[in-house]
Order: sequence, then C-alpha cells, then structure tokens
Amino acid sequence: MIPPKYSDLGKAAKDLFDKNYNYGFAKVDLKTTANNGVAFTTKGSSSLDSGSIDGSLETKYKPKGGAFTLTEKWSTDNKLSTEVAVEDQVVVGSKVSINTTFSPNTGKKSGALKTSYARDNVNLTLDTDFNFAGPTLQGSSVFGYEGWLAGYQFAFDTASKALTKSNFALGYDGDDLQALAAVNDASEFTGSVYQKVKNGVQLGVQLSWDKGQSATRFGVASKYAIDSDSSVHAKVNNCGQIGLGYSHKLREGMYSFFCLLVVFCCTFMVYNYCDSFMSHK
Repeated sequence: MIPPKYSDLGKAAKDLFDKNYNYGFAKVDLKTTANNGVAFTTKGSSSLDSGSIDGSLETKYKPKGGAFTLTEKWSTDNKLSTEVAVEDQVVVGSKVSINTTFSPNTGKKSGALKTSYARDNVNLTLDTDFNFAGPTLQGSSVFGYEGWLAGYQFAFDTASKALTKSNFALGYDGDDLQALAAVNDASEFTGSVYQKVKNGVQLGVQLSWDKGQSATRFGVASKYAIDSDSSVHAKVNNCGQIGLGYSHKLREGMYSFFCLLVVFCCTFMVYNYCDSFMSHK
C-alpha cells in the first residue's frame, strides 16, 4: 500500500472539521470536461459581509497516451499560473512538475520545481523554488508498514543555511480508524483520531498544544449520512464554537451545502451563516 503524503496525514479527521464549512461566504464550483479531454474548473466566492467577489478559471489537458499534463489557471486578482507535469517517466511512481506564476499588473514572476516518488511503503517529495539568490528546499518522507506510518517534513533556506521547518509525525491508517500524533518545530504538539463508528456515522477528534501555553485546544466533529444523497455535519471546540452543516445531492453531479457557526462569547452569541453550491458535469 502506498502511504499518503505528509500533508495528507490525518486528512480524514481534517475533512470532518473543515470540508463544507465556508462561513461568511457563498461559493460556486463548476467542473466540466470537453469532448477533446480538456477539463475546466470554475470557482467563485462572494463575501456576505463585504460583498467582494473572487473567482478563478482552471483548465487541465492530458493528451491520450501522452506523457504530460498541462494545467493553466487564471484568477480575478490577475495572476496566471501554469503547471507542466510528467508522471512515471523517470521511474515508475515518480512525478516531476514545473510551476510558474506571473502577475501582469506588477510583472512579478515566480517558479518552482516539484518532484515526488510514491511506491509501496514509501512516499517522498522534494521541491525547490527558482530563487537564484538562494532557493528554499522543501521535502517530506512518509514510510508505512501494515498500517503504521512515520513521517518527516522539512524546509531549508539555502541563502541563510538555516532549517526553517522540522516536523515529525507518527500515525496509524486502518480501514475504519486513523490516528495521528505530530510535533511541529519542537513547539507545537498535535493529535487527531478518525473513526467510522458504524454505517453512515463518522467521528473525528483533534487536539493541539503550543509550548509555553497552558491551554490545550480540543475539538470534536461528526458526520451522519441520512441517506445516499443527504448528510448532516456538526463540530464543537473548547473555544465555544459550534458548527453545523447540511449537504444534499440535487441531481447527478450537482450538490448544495449550507452551514452555520455559533460562537458563545461569555453571555452573548455570534451567528455566522454561509451557503455554497457546487455542480460538475
């Protein structure tokens, strides 16, 4: 079994806390694929408080039998992004991609080279930017054996010759249970547990503690599938925040999401509402 990337460790628990909770925004996602194989993804969001609107258009093309994938993205802040990725060409399980961004307004350009290798029991990544004054190297490794996982993530600034990130993680990934414990820069300690309690019911727990602070942050989240088309979500933490959500499949490829955040602050409550909508073809 191929273990997940370091950034995806504990993803099942993270999704219970984050996915489909878009407080203060109305969002629209549209995905469609043309006959020639070009995939289009359009995203838009509007702030319910300020009324500001942001959006992006992404196209992805991979020729049949081709060795590369071309992805281009334009956003309303006038940034153009391009990615050219090649998979399984260097060795089986490898991926090499070049990412560039360009802002026509400012003329600012940036780029990065990203590499990864994923096979049974191992998942490795190594990225570098194109800063010739001194690129920053970012990498990670995850090793797995019979469901047990061990990972390390780092960032190294070659200009200052300093290690700017050093994270460790240990975990377990089973069919209906996931557990993770991590230490970030020897100052933040986090943990999470995810479990499929029974059919249609999922439960997640997250906790974290920062060195030098006495308080521990703690939260519980759950998801219940009412039927094959509808589900309800709920989460609560020790900061007095309660999140509620509902998702429904309107028809094939079309979904709607609604969520509500209630914050208990001493003797009063603050409500925040959101709704989002996604459809794809």
